[in-house]
Amino acid sequence: MVATQAILAWTFISECPIPNDVDGLLVEGEKAIAAYKTIRDSAIFTNKRLIVRDAQGLTGKKVEIYSLPYSSINMWSTENAGSLFDMNAEVELWTRAGHIKVNLKKGVDIRKFDRLIAEALL
Repeated sequence: MVATQAILAWTFISECPIPNDVDGLLVEGEKAIAAYKTIRDSAIFTNKRLIVRDAQGLTGKKVEIYSLPYSSINMWSTENAGSLFDMNAEVELWTRAGHIKVNLKKGVDIRKFDRLIAEALL
């Protein structure tokens, strides 16, 4: 599990429009709800899962797709940014795949993010 810890940490910079090419990843009955810009690509919340697209290499043509079905999330926590020097909010997900940490940069609405997870899981 130690080797996967680096994989299971993402930073979401800002909310962004849902990418047009995400439709090719969706299954029947699945729809994209919200998207967030990551360092090199995007993370998309659907009504069934969280999809993280991670561009790799110098050109970014190699793309790795992470798909986290909401059914695999056992528990989550959210922490808003505390002060002037604490600029990131944090989300932690405990899943069957392990512990996932998501950093939200200043400007990302942590409570909206929390509602997205709650609406998907509860």
